[in-house]
Amino acid sequence: MNRCPNLSGSKSLKISIASGKGGTGKTLVATSLAVSLADRGAVIADCDVEEPNVHLFFPNKQPLGKKECEVPVPIVDERICTHCGLCSDNCAFHAMAVLPQKVLVFQELCHGCGACALVCPMNAISEGRRSVGEVFRAESGCLEIVWGDLKPGEARTVPLIRSVKDEAKGDVVIVDCPPGTSCSMVESVRGTDFCLLVTESTPFGLYDLNLALRTLEMMKIPQGVLVNKSGIGDRKVYEYLEKQKVSLLMEIPFSRTIAELYSRGIIFVEHMPEWKERFAALAEKIEEQIA
Repeated sequence: MNRCPNLSGSKSLKISIASGKGGTGKTLVATSLAVSLADRGAVIADCDVEEPNVHLFFPNKQPLGKKECEVPVPIVDERICTHCGLCSDNCAFHAMAVLPQKVLVFQELCHGCGACALVCPMNAISEGRRSVGEVFRAESGCLEIVWGDLKPGEARTVPLIRSVKDEAKGDVVIVDCPPGTSCSMVESVRGTDFCLLVTESTPFGLYDLNLALRTLEMMKIPQGVLVNKSGIGDRKVYEYLEKQKVSLLMEIPFSRTIAELYSRGIIFVEHMPEWKERFAALAEKIEEQIA
C-alpha cells in the first residue's frame, strides 16, 4: 500500500466529526480536514453506514479490498430440541419464538448475545453467522478511505460501524459520524480522542447541538465546536457556547462558492488552498485541547 510517512512525528490521533442534526456540513468538514492532514498519514472512516458518501468525493481512488461484516446468530437443531421455550423466555430482544413443532429465529432482531445457547438444556443451539454489510478500503494519494455499506433492510448498524473503525488505522484517523445522537453516533465517537461538533447558527442547530454536547459529556469525550455557514441565523449559538464554556474552534462562512463546489462532489480545500492551512491549524488546536 502506497501510504505517505508521518511527517509530524506526533502520536496517533483519532478525531470524530459529529453533529446533532443532518445537513450541517459534517462530511464537508471531515473530508476537508482529512485532505488537509493527508501528509500525516491520515485515514478517513465513514461511519454513516446507512448512507456512506465520503468515498464519492474521491473519484480517482484505488480500491484496496473489501470484507464482509458478520454477526453471530443462533442455529437450532430441531432433531434434539424439546421445545421447552427457555431460549425464547431468556431472549431480551424477542428474536425467538418457540412453537409446538418448530423454533422460529428472527435474525434481524438477534443481537448475538448467546443467552439462548447458554440456557438450552439439550445443547440444541449452536452459533451461525450472517452478513450485515461490507467494509471497503481505498486510497487516494496519501489518504486512505474506509467506509461501510449496510445491507438493505438491515437494522443493526453498530457491528458494521465497529468493523469500519477496526479497519481504519493510521497516524491520524478522522471519523465521519452519522447525524443525531442515536446508538450509531455513540458507537462512532466511542474511543476517539476528541469530537468536533459541526453546527449552524440557527434555532434547529442550537437545539441539536445541546443534545450532542450532553451526549459527549456523559461519554466523557473532549469536544469543541465548528460553526458552518456562519453569518446566517442569529447569535444564540455563540451565546450558548460562551455560557457553557465550550470552545469555538473554527467558523466557515456561508459561501456560494463552497456550496457549489460541494454540490459537484469537490472538496473545497483543493480549490481554496488557504483553507488547508486553516484546517491544519484546527488539528493543532484540537491536539492542544487534548493535551
